[in-house]
Amino acid sequence: MESSGTKVTARTSDVSRTGCYLDTLNPVPAGTTLRLRLTHDGENFETSVRVVYQVPGMGMGVAFVNVPPQQQAILDRWLASAPGS
Repeated sequence: MESSGTKVTARTSDVSRTGCYLDTLNPVPAGTTLRLRLTHDGENFETSVRVVYQVPGMGMGVAFVNVPPQQQAILDRWLASAPGS
């Protein structure tokens, strides 16, 4: 979590320009702000996120918040090269 420094590892899915789903056994409450780092092919995308909803024991949906332009460019490149895009 952003304020506590707690690190959590989660599997991501449904990644879009505006957010993603984090598959984790210990989701945090809706409204919580987190710092997110996604890694793909040795490259990182980092931004703040806000938890939009959580499913206890399963995961949480997050929305990207104030994505810096250079980070948005990384995400856009990933999305453009994704299968089916």
